[in-house]
Amino acid sequence: MDHEEDIQLFRLGMQGVVPLKERNQAELVLSRRRPAKSSPASDDVVGLGLSDHLHGETANEFLRSGLARMTLRKLRRGQFPPQDTLDLHGLSLDGARSLLTAFLRQSGQHSLRCVCVIHGKGRSFDGGDGPLKRNVRHWLSQHPQVLAYCEPAAMHGGGGAVWVLLRR
Repeated sequence: MDHEEDIQLFRLGMQGVVPLKERNQAELVLSRRRPAKSSPASDDVVGLGLSDHLHGETANEFLRSGLARMTLRKLRRGQFPPQDTLDLHGLSLDGARSLLTAFLRQSGQHSLRCVCVIHGKGRSFDGGDGPLKRNVRHWLSQHPQVLAYCEPAAMHGGGGAVWVLLRR
């Protein structure tokens, strides 16, 4: 075969091929899982001992003791992009706690570094945050796998969601 035949065969083989975009980054596709209404085994919740007893208001952000404040700043700035999402809208507190615990366990098993938990804004009768929002943040601060959490920017859910940085 000569050089011209090689070029013609190559062009024939490349018909219909679309060149890749000139980006040096992978595109991150977040899954927005909506949990099933059935709750996982409640022994996960009991084993972790996540309490429902709130003392005062829950914070919009949390940083585990001993970690640098820069970690929380990086989380707020989106330097740890969420790799998965859990939507807890419409669930009871018990169902939400069970699913959150299972989600955090599975995220750890898949070595995820950052996840997004959507709890909704909600409102209580006294005008404060809704019970699901308060409790989710309270549970996250108790969970041993959670290093930090913060509210994302408004375009990523604002006060109705929380970005959670997980232990490696």
